[in-house]
Amino acid sequence: QVHMVESGGGLVQFGGSLRLSCVASGLTFKWAAMGWFRQPPGKGREFVAAINSDGDTTRYADSVQGRFTISRDNNKNTLALQMSSLKPEDTATYYCAARPSMSVYTVDSDYDYWGQGTQVTVSS
Repeated sequence: QVHMVESGGGLVQFGGSLRLSCVASGLTFKWAAMGWFRQPPGKGREFVAAINSDGDTTRYADSVQGRFTISRDNNKNTLALQMSSLKPEDTATYYCAARPSMSVYTVDSDYDYWGQGTQVTVSS
């Protein structure tokens, strides 16, 4: 059974930074494509960032390009999202997602497994 747990969310001021983590179990992490998505209050889920299994290919939403960095540690089965220069519009529940594949995916329907989410709130 695949289990994914996000952590690192919280309340931060405009311009601040946060680092989200996602620990996965029950799948061969080093062979899994991983992604971060978010769901702002009252809105649908949206793509944030994605990384392939090797960690050498990444994709970002235009809204976070240059501010967020996705990374992974295949030895620790951990996915991370370093967020800086945070804005109030980054406020959302952030989810990590996984798909047993060596490619990279930016669409939520391409992913098979999801964490429960972690809340990020950016105050103005």
